Amino acid sequence: MAYPFQLGFQDATSPIMEELLSFHDHALMIVFLISSLVLYIISLMLTTKLTHTSTMDAQEVETIWTILPAIILIMIALPSLRILYMMDEINNPSVTIKTLGHQWYWSYEYTDYEDLMFDSYMIPTSELSPGQLRLLEVDNRVVLPAELTIRMLISSEDVLHSWAVPSLGLKTDAIPGRLNQTTLLATRPGLYYGQCSEICGSNHSFMPIVLEMVPLKCFEKWSSSML
Repeated sequence: MAYPFQLGFQDATSPIMEELLSFHDHALMIVFLISSLVLYIISLMLTTKLTHTSTMDAQEVETIWTILPAIILIMIALPSLRILYMMDEINNPSVTIKTLGHQWYWSYEYTDYEDLMFDSYMIPTSELSPGQLRLLEVDNRVVLPAELTIRMLISSEDVLHSWAVPSLGLKTDAIPGRLNQTTLLATRPGLYYGQCSEICGSNHSFMPIVLEMVPLKCFEKWSSSML
């Protein structure tokens, strides 16, 4: 999860998030090089009196500043499209969970099990135990197996919500009357926090998401105890 005064992204926990971080660094480096070149040219024009009278009329210069931006856009577009297609792939999910957004809590249903469903509310600040995080802890965590592909079916029963977990690279809108889906795969066990990322009313800030990724054996024990 994030820490105070953090400037970058959270540590990646899924292959998709690792790809997103890599693409971010790739695009940021291109922006940095372009900004440095433009700043250098502007400073050069402001500080020197030596000018070439036919520079701005040269056909070669116009050819370069037409082709070069096109090449740069292709260098950004191709990795971006690759990641977009990767995010839409559904690779034989082991577990399917239906998530419904409400004002202002989440409800979860494990569709592969009978009668395994619960609501997840934020724990009020006055009821927090030592070590728990304000505005991020819930009374019922979503327990999932690590290192397995999981499909999330996301919808809403009232207004627009958005189910987002930054460290997993997930952000899917919950829309009334529409069923969106996304997949997640955590590479290691742990607790992963998220929040509703769509302004949905007065208590929008009080809809946290907590995923508890555990080994498969622990998940089987937990699911059997919940039934």
